[in-house]
Amino acid sequence: MKQITIFIAFFAFTSVSLFAQDNKANNIDNSNIALQGYSPVSYADLGLAQKGVKEFKSEYEKITYYFTSAEQKAAFDKNPEKYLPQYGGFCAFGVYAGAKFRVDPNKFISKDGKYFLYLNNLELDAKELWINEKDHKKLVRVANKNWKKLSATHN
Repeated sequence: MKQITIFIAFFAFTSVSLFAQDNKANNIDNSNIALQGYSPVSYADLGLAQKGVKEFKSEYEKITYYFTSAEQKAAFDKNPEKYLPQYGGFCAFGVYAGAKFRVDPNKFISKDGKYFLYLNNLELDAKELWINEKDHKKLVRVANKNWKKLSATHN
């Protein structure tokens, strides 16, 4: 619980511009490319952070996803909902704390058929905070509740 308090305090006193907090439902830039070009199938099925390539891409709900192979693209196209990131690709621990922050695409956890992405910078490793809390189900429960509010307002 002490780490959660530190996390919330850290964000309360840190410049929002450093973390690009916004009111979009998906963590994308103006290009509408999801996951900074990393493959959602690699995260979900392989437990790996792998950059996709432009030859293998799909659009789902006006967002572009990249994949490492034709097989990954086909898997995504067959069942895109299975491969969507939790919390629109925003930091899972940030959502748990009630805010949306951009992530480091190499900081993630794959668990129970879902994958969660995390913020990482010189001051804070949100993935480590999540892991150290140990009660994954409680963290997810609270984050899911917060996400309903956070995702309700978007551009």
